[in-house]
Order: sequence, then C-alpha cells, then structure tokens
Amino acid sequence: MSSFISVLQGETMTPPPIWLMRQAGRYLPEYREVRAKAGGFLDLCYRPELAAEVTLQPIRRFDFDAAIIFSDILVVPHALGQRLWFEEGEGPRLDPIGTAGDLSPYDGEKLLSHLEPVFEAVAQTRAELDDEKALIGFCGAPWTVASYMIAGRGTPDLAPIRAVAKEAPERLQTVIDLLVEASSDYLCRKVEAGVDCLQIFESWAGVLEGADFDRWSLEPVGRIIERVRRQHPHIPIIVFPRKSGEGYLKVVERLPVQAVSLDQTVDLEWAKEVLQSNVALQGNIDPGLLIEGGDGLQRAVDTLLETLGNGPLIVNLGHGIDKTTPIEHVHQLVDRVRGR
Repeated sequence: MSSFISVLQGETMTPPPIWLMRQAGRYLPEYREVRAKAGGFLDLCYRPELAAEVTLQPIRRFDFDAAIIFSDILVVPHALGQRLWFEEGEGPRLDPIGTAGDLSPYDGEKLLSHLEPVFEAVAQTRAELDDEKALIGFCGAPWTVASYMIAGRGTPDLAPIRAVAKEAPERLQTVIDLLVEASSDYLCRKVEAGVDCLQIFESWAGVLEGADFDRWSLEPVGRIIERVRRQHPHIPIIVFPRKSGEGYLKVVERLPVQAVSLDQTVDLEWAKEVLQSNVALQGNIDPGLLIEGGDGLQRAVDTLLETLGNGPLIVNLGHGIDKTTPIEHVHQLVDRVRGR
C-alpha cells in the first residue's frame, strides 16, 4: 500500500507523503513539449496516451507519492453539451448557460462515452505507475463548475453565479442537481478505471457563507460522496473547500471524508487542534514561496512538519503550482520534506 493511502486511512507517516496540485503543468519543459505536440489543451485532455504521459512526468522527475490524472474540471460541462474552448494565455471559455434547460436532458451513457478518453488515460497511467504510488481522480464541486458554466469564464468575484443564487435560486438548483448526478457518475467510472482515491475541488468556496455555503457547497458535495460511496464504499475522498474558513470544520463534521486540503490562509495550529483528530490534512504551503525558494520555503516546510507532522499529513500546496515555478525549488521542497 502507498504511504499516501496509509495517511488517508489515518496513519502518521514519517516522512509524510508529498504531491502538488497542478504538478503536471507548464513549469515542466517535458509538459510543454507534449502540449505542443497535442495542439490545443482539450486535445491533450482527450488523447489518453498524452494525458497519461504528462500525468507520469512529475512522478519520474520528483518521485512524488501520488499522481493526479491530467484533465480539467470543465470536461464535465463539455460532456453535458456545453461548448468549451481554451484561449491561449487566458484560460477556459464556455457558451454561458441560463439554466440546466439550456443543456440536453441528462444522459449518463452519453456523458461517460464522451469522457471515455479520460478513463482510458486512468487505465494507462495505473498500468505504468508503480504500485507504491497512488493515483488520484478528481472533479470540480458543483458550485465551482456552475460558476464557469453560468459566466462562461472564470470571474474573480463570481458575480454572475452569486446574482443567480440570490435572484433565481431555483434556476441555479437545477444546474447544481445536474452536476451532482454527472459528477457522481464521472467519479465512479474513474474508480472503476483504476484511481485509488478521489479529490473534489471546491475552488470558489470562499465567496459562500453560512446557509449559502451549506446549500450550494456542502450539500451538493455531500450528495456526490453519498452516491459514490453506494458503489465504492471504501474509496478515500479528499475535499478542498478553498478559502472557506469555518467551512473546513463543516466539511469535517458533516461529510464522511478522509482528508481536507488546506489553502495557505488556514491557521495550522487551529487545523491541528480542530481538524486533524478527525481527518488527514493536506497542504498548505504558499505557492508563492515555492516560486521564491530559499529560506522562506524551508521555514514554511519546517513549520508545516513541526505543527502537523505528528498526525496524518500529506504535504502539498495551498493551491496549484504556478507556471513560473523554478524546477530546482520543487526539488528543494521534496528534499526538505524527506530530510535529504
């Protein structure tokens, strides 16, 4: 069994396992080479042999303890019939929707057929990945994915979806319900293809508070977990409710998760006292410190290990690795964690 899965089962490992969100990406020259060969970003996501290759690249270079299958959270709305494309240097674009009625009625077989290249990439990666390395499958949480579907792009303040939530909550609910069903089927199929655990990314949880967090984030994510666990009762699940503050405690108390991923704003002493006795913790080094490297990065690693290292811990970043990150700083991080 991998040390990563052992931690998700509640064990304390020394040194703790490490992987990085967005570890397969543009900071690696080998990734840029494959990306150029693929053409567009979606072509890379939907060509299994290339998606498997870039998934494995950071494992070969840094010997991380887990790989995360290369894809994007927006392949789900794409499979639901929403037009999706990526503008170079600007990110994803979609044709904005008003309600789930703008999409075809949910057809699970059609969704899974569209996403078959992702599942094939999972199978190819698992076949090539060492048994001691875990393979992570993921999806975006419904609130986060719906924010892109409604706005047609990423929006810093999430004004479009927040307006719909306030003025026409029943419209938003239809989209959320659709995404719960689609995401559940998607994750179950990834487990069947060979992933060892799942992570649900709630990247935009930080704009939700109180009852809104409960309705639009906690409850839909809980429904996805419930559906997945009906078919795969033992699959470990990590939730990343980024910048949700007290939302972390709600996730831990109300959802049957094995770990939460901490963003860099979370106080580590609070996380140790309030969260770590219930779940494993993943995170939360500032990606900016990884860009800088040197003493600041070293101190952050030492503080993380000193504070959380006596409990179940997975070392990671508080958000995805930045494309400008020097490779030598990633080696510095890995070496410091492993005491080399």
